[in-house]
Amino acid sequence: MDSPGLISFPLPLATALLCGVLTMLAWRLDLGFRLANMLFSAFFGLGAFSSLLVGLRFGYGVEELIPLQRTLPLFLGPLLYLSFASLAVERHDVAKIVMMHLSAPFILIGLYLLLASDLRSLDWVISASYSYYCVSLFLLWRKGPDALSQARVDVTQTLSNWLLRGIGFLVFVLVLDSAIAIDFAVNKGANASMLISYGTVPLIFLLLATSITLPLMFSKANAVTNAAPVANTEDAEVVERLQTLMDEQQLFLDPNITVQRLAKRLSLPARSVSSAVNRTQGTNMSQYVNEFRLAHAARLLTETDESVANIASQSGFLARSNFYRAFQRVYGQSPIEYRTLGNSKENPPFDDHNPQNSEHSNSA
Repeated sequence: MDSPGLISFPLPLATALLCGVLTMLAWRLDLGFRLANMLFSAFFGLGAFSSLLVGLRFGYGVEELIPLQRTLPLFLGPLLYLSFASLAVERHDVAKIVMMHLSAPFILIGLYLLLASDLRSLDWVISASYSYYCVSLFLLWRKGPDALSQARVDVTQTLSNWLLRGIGFLVFVLVLDSAIAIDFAVNKGANASMLISYGTVPLIFLLLATSITLPLMFSKANAVTNAAPVANTEDAEVVERLQTLMDEQQLFLDPNITVQRLAKRLSLPARSVSSAVNRTQGTNMSQYVNEFRLAHAARLLTETDESVANIASQSGFLARSNFYRAFQRVYGQSPIEYRTLGNSKENPPFDDHNPQNSEHSNSA
């Protein structure tokens, strides 16, 4: 606990500085849903503040803020999970899941302050929280980029990759915090400063790498959407060409289709394609592509005897749950109910060759 390494060079303060930079960078990203930016920024901001408290405690002997320093990590897992989950649920459901996942840490802290005489046992609750959210993030990642339906299609694959990084981060923090908790239980924290110093070094490299890749992601995202919001004749022509491409080649059946690949087929910049869809259809690329997938699935439901699971896969959906949710939202009934009632022949929500003309298109 008196190791000179942390005192002479408080590495957690460097971590706090990097997290502060990432807080600002995350705020500027254009992911398709502003609340996701706020949650990512809150996650990095909490990391910055927590690292600052650790540096003050173990580097400079500031003991007055120990209760706060011990309890704040309870919010790291929920904030990281909510940052991604907010892009995977209906927007009207986001407030509900935010309330559910953030209220639990407050309740736990309140119970500990009322009932527990020693906050050290809270370390194991924090480890359990990290474990729980590692599993939750993994289950979300398994659904594939298609699950991030509220994000723009050109960043869903990148976000899915970042989900894995988030899991890796939580696993690393879980191991480090558990080692420190064991040291406090066995050695009264004699090696805590050393563990923090050594554990912070790889964390700093991870944060440095993230601070480099986030601006690249921001530039890429900004290039796709940084355009005037008013549609013009050129936009209509781009969307017409894109629709023809989708109808003739059925590229929407590829679950990993990206705006870059679509733009390459049209020999246009990704920025022009994404902006044209946004201005003329009032929707993002992910929703636009899903409209074609749902129309294709609706036809298969009434024209074939394929199982719903096979139809979801054949229509470009990576996860059956995503297909069910999107289909229910657009058609107002489950795929099985739709097949039973045969509604596609009587009142199809999408025109066979122009799905975005449907009254449902903006909600897809």
